[in-house]
Amino acid sequence: MKRILVVRNDKIGDFMLAWPAFALLKASLDCHITALVPGYTRPLAELCPSIDAVLADPGKSADAAAQKSLLKQLESGNFDAVICLFSNFRNARLMWQAGIPQRWAPATKLAQVLYNHRVKQRRSESAKPEYEYNLDLVRAFLVKNDITPVEPATPYLGFDASELATFREQQAAALGIDAGRPWLLVHAGSGGSANNLNTAQYAGLLDRLQAAFPGVQPVLTAGPGEEDLATEVADMAGDGAVVASGLPLPDFCRLLACGQLFVAGSTGPLHIAGALDVPTVGFFPLRRSATPLRWRPLNSEGRHLAFHPPKGAEAEDMSSVDVKAVTGQISSWAAEFLS
Repeated sequence: MKRILVVRNDKIGDFMLAWPAFALLKASLDCHITALVPGYTRPLAELCPSIDAVLADPGKSADAAAQKSLLKQLESGNFDAVICLFSNFRNARLMWQAGIPQRWAPATKLAQVLYNHRVKQRRSESAKPEYEYNLDLVRAFLVKNDITPVEPATPYLGFDASELATFREQQAAALGIDAGRPWLLVHAGSGGSANNLNTAQYAGLLDRLQAAFPGVQPVLTAGPGEEDLATEVADMAGDGAVVASGLPLPDFCRLLACGQLFVAGSTGPLHIAGALDVPTVGFFPLRRSATPLRWRPLNSEGRHLAFHPPKGAEAEDMSSVDVKAVTGQISSWAAEFLS
């Protein structure tokens, strides 16, 4: 087993939760790992220390020429095995057409007939974190091939300390803030991945956390198309909050690495922060496929705090989250990070 393809060609958050699986595979086996990801995820994949090469998927909507080109790249990759952490019929057919000898995937959906190695997982039950399902699939592959799994550990993403210190100074100058203060990062956007707190809730949370920790510097982070939302929260929160936007994805990751605490809904940036092991606070709905357990970030023990609608509220009604109540819990828990 020298060349292995790992497929996670869906959203950023899903891809970040595959990093422990990449790390497990790389630590356990002397192999070359190629990741098949969407184009917008490629800059993240290129930061992953466990990935040797990145193959960009043009997506199901791409024209016939792009689809043919992808298949040719898969055929010429000389892969000994493929592990599809995200399986659908398109992925299954591509791996079968490419003639990859070992084709691994969860044993779900009709697509499973095109794989020759399947692992029963029942992800729809959301009985464990998404990253654990990914790890289970890689462990099954390793055991089947008589390879002893070497378990990975956090953090899964990191930057050189001196490089990060320089970046922090540069960002502080660009934003007009003090690099020496603890940075409280808040990401109010959701990318449509799950219901989130509203702007008034985020502004109220910021106000209360600033009152509890007067020394912190609040920074609203924003991805493409989220600048107006972040600005609205910053304006509602009062003096001192700034908006950081327009950063390339690798620099956005560096910005998150500069934070002493990161607050967000269940979205991609939360999972980037978790991979960095920056302490995170996450807000999740209670729909079974979107619970705090299923989408738990990659933080080490004690560095993540989760909230969801209270008992009796609608599972998707994030407006039912009592910001005043959760701020008290966050303040007690986060004192060691923000003081």
